Amino acid sequence: MATPNPIDLQKALKGADYPAAREDLISPAKDNGADDTLVEKISHVTTDRFDGPDDVQKAVFGNE
Repeated sequence: MATPNPIDLQKALKGADYPAAREDLISPAKDNGADDTLVEKISHVTTDRFDGPDDVQKAVFGNE
């Protein structure tokens, strides 16, 4: 399985409503077909609230 990347994350978050809590992003990610590795990465970020997909990307991938 390939390592998830920021493009995979953006696809997984399609249709998510912001601002969003970390827990609110799990369901859209699964519904959009995100693989388990990416769902786990979203689940374990230390940030609790996100204002948009860029905030999620920074929390999941750092400064990649």
